[in-house]
Amino acid sequence: MNNKNLTIKETFASAVQNHQKNFFKIAENLYKEILKINPNHFGSIFYLGTLLVQTQRFKLAKSLLYKATQINPNYAAAHNNLGATLKELGEYKNAINCCQKAIQINPNYADAHNNLGAALKELGEYQKAINCCQKAIEINPNLEGAYINLGLVFQDLGEMQQALNCYQKLIQIQPSHAGAHYNLGRIYVALGDIQKAINSYQEALKYEPENLFYYYHLSDLMNEILNSNLKNKINKIMKESNLTKKNLAYGNFLLSSYELKLKNYEKEFNYLLKGHHYYFESRSKQFKTQVKYWLNVLPNIKELVNLNKSSKNIKKNNNKINPIFIIGVPRCGSTLVEKVIISGAKYIPVGEETEILNFFVKQKIQQKQLLKSDIENFQKKIIEKYKQKGLIQEISDYTFTDKSLDNFFYISLIKEIFPYAKVINCKRDALSCIMSILKNNLTGLAWTHNLEHIFRYLNIYYRMIENFKKIHPNFIYELQYEKFVKDPEIESKKLLKFCNLPWDKKCLQFFKRKDLISQTASNIQIRKAIYKDSIKKYLPYKQFLNKYGYKYSWFN
Repeated sequence: MNNKNLTIKETFASAVQNHQKNFFKIAENLYKEILKINPNHFGSIFYLGTLLVQTQRFKLAKSLLYKATQINPNYAAAHNNLGATLKELGEYKNAINCCQKAIQINPNYADAHNNLGAALKELGEYQKAINCCQKAIEINPNLEGAYINLGLVFQDLGEMQQALNCYQKLIQIQPSHAGAHYNLGRIYVALGDIQKAINSYQEALKYEPENLFYYYHLSDLMNEILNSNLKNKINKIMKESNLTKKNLAYGNFLLSSYELKLKNYEKEFNYLLKGHHYYFESRSKQFKTQVKYWLNVLPNIKELVNLNKSSKNIKKNNNKINPIFIIGVPRCGSTLVEKVIISGAKYIPVGEETEILNFFVKQKIQQKQLLKSDIENFQKKIIEKYKQKGLIQEISDYTFTDKSLDNFFYISLIKEIFPYAKVINCKRDALSCIMSILKNNLTGLAWTHNLEHIFRYLNIYYRMIENFKKIHPNFIYELQYEKFVKDPEIESKKLLKFCNLPWDKKCLQFFKRKDLISQTASNIQIRKAIYKDSIKKYLPYKQFLNKYGYKYSWFN
């Protein structure tokens, strides 16, 4: 063995050793040093790619791990890690292919089964995702990520007890697993058990005391922790620690909440914008694709808008399913409206934010296929998805809610598929919505993390609603949030009458129910009686919004 190879061997051993000890920067430099000498050194390519995944630099990791699969096509771990990377980048179908390749090479590869499940979840293939995660646990009962992913699938399905069991089982295996404690807290919030949620967040912080993400969620429940001591701690962590962009985002959100307590509105506003900038950058690849889709592609799909004009020869849907679609923009009062509807005399299954219509439409648009030619297939597939969610049992006279707000894009599609549907448009003062969107980090909605994107999205919403009201007169019920909270009894009676549902006083006593579950940003508010405090809460910020030169006359 010559000296050059010996040097590479020794350097590689040192790199792996530092990598295992989480000395990522040292390890990264050593891997790069080797690759300068030998650009095709498989071990350095694979481990450097894996390190980049661990440090959330997915775009860089993708090219390295792809190269690793080309150099050694039979190395299962390379395919698996590439799959995990592609999933983080939002390339779910490619991620599935990579994980399946890893399993083909090694059928007992627990990590690959788990990563396959995570990617399937993102495509709404819930039962397949459950099967994959359970297979991963069967192979390796101590695989932490499988319990997390399985819990997240159950959360998506609204099966909170099942999700709870997953996280509790993981805590039994690994008591110091901060993520499990955090996820447990999120379940307790959804169930309305705030004290248990607080306890869980505090446990998470015990094991990860510099995780600003956990502090952020704890502060939502314990406003008193936002004091000068925490402010100083946050500033110290942000200054001295090598934080991810995600944690920097939450650090700024925490500082904004602190300034709000002091009524320093301009400082609060600037921290909010800075926090959203960091959060967008932390998921820039996925978010840029989403923004392009929502703001440019979807509003220009004429088939969605004018579907009824070109579908006269399509076989009509004769079932008696009559879902209640609650549409609008985030923070418009939609969760409140939903809880009023389901708390009345008649039991109504709750869909919350199902994303079912969006899922199918997005697939068709990506395939460049016209929707108008595929309505009958849509009917079958969409109804099947609602069945999987437990919202429909048999095709009969059946009512349930779907509160996926961006269903406003699909009014014509809804009218074709569900001719008995009720559509409720929750309309709130636009600037109140904007400020509430900024104050509540709506993690999965790409357009909510940039002020310009927010204005553009709301512009699309208002214009499309007006267009649909002309195309489908009397199909959309307009509910004004401000009017609703000022006189909830009168307005709720009108609402229930539109839905063909009986009204009783229980409709306005939803906050007394112990069985209410909400996974939205409104999960705290629905534990209280209807209040008016949120009307015109944007006023202290109007001057800062004006600085951006936006014209918002088209909002109202």
